Amino acid sequence: MSAMQSEVETGQSPIAKPSSVEAQAHLEKRTPVEVLIVSGRSGSGKTSVLNILEDLGYYVIDNMPLSLLPDAAEKLSNAGGIDKLALGVDIRTLQADSANFTSIYEKLITSYGIDSVKILYVTAQEPVLVARFAATRRVHPLMAIPSYDVKNLPSAIKKETEALQPIYSKADITIDTSTLNIHQLKERVREYIGADNKITVNFLSFGFKYGIPIDADFVFDVRILPNPHWNPELRVKSGKDKEVADFFAEFPEVAEMQQNIYQFLNRWLPEFLHNNRHTVTVAIGCTGGKHRSVYITEKLYTQLSQSLPTELKTTIKHREKLHWGH
Repeated sequence: MSAMQSEVETGQSPIAKPSSVEAQAHLEKRTPVEVLIVSGRSGSGKTSVLNILEDLGYYVIDNMPLSLLPDAAEKLSNAGGIDKLALGVDIRTLQADSANFTSIYEKLITSYGIDSVKILYVTAQEPVLVARFAATRRVHPLMAIPSYDVKNLPSAIKKETEALQPIYSKADITIDTSTLNIHQLKERVREYIGADNKITVNFLSFGFKYGIPIDADFVFDVRILPNPHWNPELRVKSGKDKEVADFFAEFPEVAEMQQNIYQFLNRWLPEFLHNNRHTVTVAIGCTGGKHRSVYITEKLYTQLSQSLPTELKTTIKHREKLHWGH
């Protein structure tokens, strides 16, 4: 089986769209809601998929009793304004009312439309599942449920696969995680739901005397540059003012450092699109966070906002702004 494998399977039990005029009118009046049912074999990565979906903006509910799912979805979409729901269903959920899955699935389709309700099934090859349970020393969920009467891991995996068949048979997509790492899994999920891979790049100026930002991914120290603070007329200004910009224009090393940092970030920030990241913080620091760091941060923000791929959204913040008047 090749790496990064993903397989789409058409459901074997298609559900007809609501035929009544009332049902159709009900759907037309609703705010569009996406309902994604996530299930799969224990150890295959269902929890990881739900975490990924949460990062992508879905409201996630895991292991809620099946009978409560339609009412929960209704309340969240109507009262809560939630338009993207991910509902986790595993063997523990299914064990209580597995016979009701089809009727609950049909009820969700009646409420939201067949195009808005999808099933994502996560699986892995049996030897991989056995190895994962052995590595984590976890007990398979079915081995803790007396009614299933399973004595070992292979029999638990087999029983679970049979119990999940009603969900598997209707799956819109099946993802085999046997050879996927977490980054590849995220790409597969993102491609399936049609979500753009976007990262927010935060440009932050700060003053070292107030501490280095603990959430910074890149920290650049510009304290080596000429300091306008020692000019009484510029001391009350900030790096956003023209007078300070004119001061820096007299020193070629300022533009040289700014350009060097720009070239580095312009080359490497796009690489984060291939990583499991959602934000990157670039911190530029000087002594007080008022002149040098602010000026360089503004310049970098302007340049990189224009040159970076559109998937990288840029923001800017000057952390020490409250201290500028001191």
